[in-house]
Amino acid sequence: MATLAAQTKPTTHCFVEGKEPLYLDHYRAEGEGLHPCVLFAFGGGFSHGNRADERYMKYFEMLLSKGFDVVSIDYRLGMSYTLDSDKEVGALEGARVMYRSVNMAAEDVLRATHFIHLNAMKMGIDISRIVASGSSAGAIAVLQAENHIVNRSHAAKILSADYNFAGVIAFAGAIYSVLSKPKWRNTPCPIMLFHGNADRNVPYRQATILGIGFYGSDFLADQLHKKGATYYFHSAHRDHILALSPMNDNHEEIVNFLDRCVLGGEKMQHTNEYVAEGIEPCQTEFTVQEYLNSNYSK
Repeated sequence: MATLAAQTKPTTHCFVEGKEPLYLDHYRAEGEGLHPCVLFAFGGGFSHGNRADERYMKYFEMLLSKGFDVVSIDYRLGMSYTLDSDKEVGALEGARVMYRSVNMAAEDVLRATHFIHLNAMKMGIDISRIVASGSSAGAIAVLQAENHIVNRSHAAKILSADYNFAGVIAFAGAIYSVLSKPKWRNTPCPIMLFHGNADRNVPYRQATILGIGFYGSDFLADQLHKKGATYYFHSAHRDHILALSPMNDNHEEIVNFLDRCVLGGEKMQHTNEYVAEGIEPCQTEFTVQEYLNSNYSK
């Protein structure tokens, strides 16, 4: 099958101008009128990545076939111009740099959303039905952006006070908090989480120092359950492969979530725990330093 990129040439827009411009690619689904949209943020540890990475195209193609436009965005890569890749990153220094990098990326997700709002009629996008989605670092960025919106943080004030995403789909994501566990001032939008409990790149549960650090999908699902929020959590005994594999293998689950919870407004609190046959026992608990080494050490 030809790739989506070969079949459908996106329209590219600059959504942040200046010395370090940021761009987005808008893939248009068939049909007239205003379409629902999935805004996508790529993975790469906040140090590298590409909004047009071939590995995401099957996901984009599926979304387009379901009538969703896709907007794949750039964001600032805070780790790329802060860390010396020849040196091991210490836990405390890594925590400081990561906090800045995560929030830069989340702010750029919100800036891209603002651009869509300003240009919605020209782009043919229904701003009430924008779903934020991302892989790995991109999943962290969209979850962090949703947390900013829910808490009405300074970064979210670029959007109207009553705005929220129609949904979030995060492939191996987390939230970075410096206030102990993440806070949810208001009820978040429907959130779909995919994560492996043996993920050594993005914490499945949490990786913190004195409460500062990452709170992963398993932790967030517990919070969302207690908050009474709508969520779907696909938990598996796998490693960081769940940052990518659901975009190829779990289309039915994703479409079901979009149809029922995002477009249909159905309330849901659901966790699926998968243990694949033939998977050997493996490490599922890691230190902060081990996470940093997995992402940033040669």
